[in-house]
Amino acid sequence: MEDDCIILQVLSWMLERIALMNAQNSQQAERETARMQANREELVERVLYALPEDGVIEPLKGVFLARASAPREPVHSVVKPSFCVIAQGSKEVLLGGSRYRYDASHYLITTVELPRASQILEASVEQPYLSFRLELTPVLVGSVMAEAGYTSPAKHADVRAIDVSRLDVNLQDAVLRLVRLLDTPAEVPVLLPLITREIVYRLLVGEQGDRLLHLAMTGGHTPLITRAIERLRQDFDQPLRVADLAQELGMSVSGLHHHFKAVTAMSPLQYQKQVRLQEARRLLLNEGLDAASTAYRLGYHDAAHFNREYKSFFGAPPQRDVRRLREETLDHSRRYPE
Repeated sequence: MEDDCIILQVLSWMLERIALMNAQNSQQAERETARMQANREELVERVLYALPEDGVIEPLKGVFLARASAPREPVHSVVKPSFCVIAQGSKEVLLGGSRYRYDASHYLITTVELPRASQILEASVEQPYLSFRLELTPVLVGSVMAEAGYTSPAKHADVRAIDVSRLDVNLQDAVLRLVRLLDTPAEVPVLLPLITREIVYRLLVGEQGDRLLHLAMTGGHTPLITRAIERLRQDFDQPLRVADLAQELGMSVSGLHHHFKAVTAMSPLQYQKQVRLQEARRLLLNEGLDAASTAYRLGYHDAAHFNREYKSFFGAPPQRDVRRLREETLDHSRRYPE
């Protein structure tokens, strides 16, 4: 009987401890939720102040802020390795056959240069889309890894170079502190490097740590794929023989295809074609070239083939697509005059 009483007392004590821990965890979660909401509201205010009109600015080196007052059609671009946070609204990134949607509760990270299509989904004049982007470099990531004693696994799996994760309050805090520096320029030289390194550290110890290895690792296949991407970006207007590229990297053709697609969601030829077509659109818009001149400058020997590929990728022939883009730009400037 005495033993039974002792057991009951122990069980009662354990239940009390569990209830206390649950209550403490609940209170902590409530505090973090309130803190994240306050941070988000302040981040919205600060980005609105920095960007009174729609557009993109780089107020600090490697730091970009964007604003849009309406949803947008997909925009094709090549994105540099970056950490992206949305203060308000939502966005979707399309890469190959995959879609990555994120909002104010999530962040997106990319770790190699990828040709992608991105689309702002939620935005209005009353609540414009607002975002923050920090470019990531191998030197920065590698130095933070070394300082933190972060050791990479002995074997590296091929990891897709883009993903979305839930934004936690500590990472959000660091983003907000970085944006606050816009109001205190004298503090930028000292605090910007520190806060940037904190962001990278928090990414490394979070669920995106393995993905950041793309920017710093020295083993496995990913560095070879990064070299392949650099080569394709540099020589996008030259004929591509995958066998030659594979030989240059010391890989088999099948191995190059497999590992390249695992990281970028597309084949080397698809990657080169997308980079070519995005450069074609830039030339047509900004330099006023006609379709035939653009095609030959980018290495196409058949203007008709170029027109077919352009229409397949952007949804309209070159001249019609450029005319539409210019009309949209003019319409936007009329609706939102500076």
